Amino acid sequence: MSADSTADSTAEVFGSLPEQDDVALSRLRERLAGRADADGVLDVAYRTLDSPVGSLLLAATPHGLVKVAFEIEGHDAVLDKLATAVSPRVLRAPGRLDDTARELDEYFAGRRESFDVPLDLQLARGFRRTVIEHLRDIGYGHTASYATVAAACGSPRAVRAVGSACATNPLPLVLPCHRVVRSDGTLGRYGGGDEAKRWLIDLETTA
Repeated sequence: MSADSTADSTAEVFGSLPEQDDVALSRLRERLAGRADADGVLDVAYRTLDSPVGSLLLAATPHGLVKVAFEIEGHDAVLDKLATAVSPRVLRAPGRLDDTARELDEYFAGRRESFDVPLDLQLARGFRRTVIEHLRDIGYGHTASYATVAAACGSPRAVRAVGSACATNPLPLVLPCHRVVRSDGTLGRYGGGDEAKRWLIDLETTA
């Protein structure tokens, strides 16, 4: 059979198949996710959420929210890192993250000042974990300097380490590293981008 004949036959076969039904595919994925969860093999569930600071990737283990990632980080790259750092059993399963998505929507609408969802902090260890756990003590609408946070964490000279902890915070927004600024009042860098940090601070200070 010639190459042209093979190509024509292939086209006929695929042409006879029904177009992909996105709704049916979504339902199939939901069923697979539900079965995996019921069987105890859904180690990391994820979904995306549109927000005023761009698309967010949300991921959770059975213990709680483990990752919030900005689009600028590359969602596929983040999922690859989760597969290595947490478990290769990663599946799109929005249901596990419904509460997180709802609370984030409320936050962006100015109706929520803190988050109640359970957290899994396994991606932060040592001093970095100490720092990100302290972030919840910085009140809504307030900021603190890197030096102030370092002192509050018991290591007043570890200003750079605080900056590194904020830069690698696995749960931005929920653990508000955007509230940490430089001693001179300038914002400093932010994993979600400088514009996102300014937007978040403006949201909180004008609410």
